[in-house]
Amino acid sequence: MYQELRKEVKSLLSKNTRLDGRKPLEHREIKIEYDVTRNAEGSAKVKFGDTEVIAGVKMEVMKPYPDTPGKGSIMVNCELYPMSSPEFESGPPNIHAIELARVTDRGIRESGAIDFEKLCITPGEQCWMAVVDVCTINDDGGLYDAIPLAAMAALNDTKFPEFDGEKINYKVKTDKALGLAKQPITITVYKCGNGFFIDPATQEEKVYDARLTVSVLDNDNMCSFQKGGSHSLTTDDILKMIEIAIDKSKEYRAALKR
Repeated sequence: MYQELRKEVKSLLSKNTRLDGRKPLEHREIKIEYDVTRNAEGSAKVKFGDTEVIAGVKMEVMKPYPDTPGKGSIMVNCELYPMSSPEFESGPPNIHAIELARVTDRGIRESGAIDFEKLCITPGEQCWMAVVDVCTINDDGGLYDAIPLAAMAALNDTKFPEFDGEKINYKVKTDKALGLAKQPITITVYKCGNGFFIDPATQEEKVYDARLTVSVLDNDNMCSFQKGGSHSLTTDDILKMIEIAIDKSKEYRAALKR
C-alpha cells in the first residue's frame, strides 16, 4: 500500500499535479477566525481545507528565570486530540506533538516577535509569560504550518488582563495588546522523489522523503529551520525549498493580516 501510494504521488508530481488535483505549490484555502473563545486573552482558529486547529493565549505572572531576570517568556503547548484523527492517541504529548510545539516556539522566539524585556514587571521578581495552547479539531495534513499560524494569530489577538501587582483579574481585559514587533510565518516544503510540494493532505504526509520547515520574517529573512523525514537533502534541495518557503509565506502573511 505504501509503495503504491508513493509511486502515485511521485508520478502525479512529475505531471505537475497531486492526489486532490492541486498544483504542487498550490495551497488549500486559508481561513483565520479571531477571538473564538471568551476565556483566553487571545485566540484564533485556522483552517487549511479540512484541517482545523484552535489556539488560545493565557497571560500568567511568574518569577523570571535566574539567567534572564529582566525578561518575560513564552511557552507553547500542542495537543493532538484523538477526535481529530485516528492516528492520535490519548495521554501525554507524544514526540509528534512535542516537535510541533518546538517548531512553533522556535519560530516565534528566534524571530524577536515578542520583546521579552517589555514583559518584565519587576526585575528578578515578576514577569509575564505568554502561554500558547494549540489543539487540533480536525487533521487532514499540514499541521506543521497550521499550528504556528494559529499561534501567531492568537498572539496578535492577545490583550493583557487586569493586574494590580498581586492578583490577575482574568474577567477584565485591558486595552493593552501584546504588540508583536515582527510576524514570523512558518512554511514547510516537502520532497517526494524529485518533486517538491507544500500543504500536504494526510495521504501525502505518509509518503514524503524529507521536509524542511522554515520561519520567514516580514523582510524575507529566515529565523529558524527544522529538517524532518528519513531522507537527506542536498544543498540544491535546501536552497530550492527555502526559495519556495519565502515565496509562499506571502500568502500566509496576507491571510494573517486579514
